[in-house]
Amino acid sequence: MNATAPISPPLLESDVLRTFVAIADSGSFTRTAAQVFRSTAAVSLQIKRLEETLGQRLFIREARRVQLTAEGEVLLGYARRLLKLNEEAVARFLTPALNGRVRFGTPNDIGDRVLPGVLTLFARSHPAVEVEVNVGRSVDLVAKLDAGELDLTLINAGNDGLDDARGDVIYSEELVWAGRDGGLAMQRSPLPLALANPGCAWRRTAIDALDRQGVAYRIAYSCEQCAGQEAAMTADLAIAPFPRSLVRPPLRRLGAEQGLPPLGEYHIKLIRGHQHNDAIEALATQMIQAFAQS
Repeated sequence: MNATAPISPPLLESDVLRTFVAIADSGSFTRTAAQVFRSTAAVSLQIKRLEETLGQRLFIREARRVQLTAEGEVLLGYARRLLKLNEEAVARFLTPALNGRVRFGTPNDIGDRVLPGVLTLFARSHPAVEVEVNVGRSVDLVAKLDAGELDLTLINAGNDGLDDARGDVIYSEELVWAGRDGGLAMQRSPLPLALANPGCAWRRTAIDALDRQGVAYRIAYSCEQCAGQEAAMTADLAIAPFPRSLVRPPLRRLGAEQGLPPLGEYHIKLIRGHQHNDAIEALATQMIQAFAQS
């Protein structure tokens, strides 16, 4: 008696998953069709077949926008991981083999946010390249770059002692006031501030803005890293200028309602050193892409 062969589950095609993710991100079949160079009807047919394959409705179609169903939200997580794994597999075999060492510099507050993910991806695609990471102040990192001790570095633009004409801006974000949600620091006078050490662009921006508006303040805490400022705010000892994306509970954004002036944007730059090779350029490219997606 012959055993019945097991029925293999259907395979999800990368092309269809890319279309699915694009619709989820844009909220529109029409915009996605233009992005993937297909007709809107072809995109709709792809999603219809995907829904039939999975036996689930993936989108709720509204007048001006489509939204994911609960099942669609679940699939989105899988789709992103599958597409990323596919890219890594292709890069592993099609990317030219690189070796050598890249000496890379980053300020502490930048490195904590993006660097782990970039280094993980870079290690997978270029396993023979050694990356030596140096963490420090922007001005010190540029000095090491000029001395030939670094090949590539990120910096916070605008710090004292730096030439703002150097490097390429790879990320910009709003700088905002932040403090403990429900805290009392904001109500104190003079206003207690947690700032980086003198020379920091964020510190100068905050002080200049308060001076122009005539707000009385005192520097309650000075620290080199964002973690120190965050600790002072969490303890409700001070408020601070902070990147908007880093303001998370128990912190909250403060602003005009509390009588505080706007701070504008801050910029992260990538500066290359004297040496150039494929390994350095590969890491620079992945760094730029990581910030573009953050």
